[in-house]
Amino acid sequence: MADGEYDIVLAAAVPHRLRSDEEWRQVFTASYRALRPGGSLRVFDLVESSTQAVEAVMRRRCGVYLTKFKDENCRDQLFAYAEKEDTPRPLLFQLELLREVEFTQVDVIHENVCFAAFGAVKAKTPAK
Repeated sequence: MADGEYDIVLAAAVPHRLRSDEEWRQVFTASYRALRPGGSLRVFDLVESSTQAVEAVMRRRCGVYLTKFKDENCRDQLFAYAEKEDTPRPLLFQLELLREVEFTQVDVIHENVCFAAFGAVKAKTPAK
């Protein structure tokens, strides 16, 4: 991505594949640099909870949804795949990281069970 070239960066069902915290930081920083002043990053992705008990409830609710959507085998296959391949971060981690890389107007648009839509805006004038 070229610096300052885009009005919006969309990340849908992708960031949860990032591995290390540093990789998360690099992607959010690159997204910030790619945006024009006033541009925004919008994310819709798999998230975790920072609280273990809430994470357990979210996982259980997701399992119920997957079972109703198809069946228990579908649920078990998707959970096994996610355990092996996915590395989502808590929503709070991602929102704080957006602020760290100098995004402003960080906001949650929608959150339901283990998915969230959120975003941030690149300030029109540089932060001091």
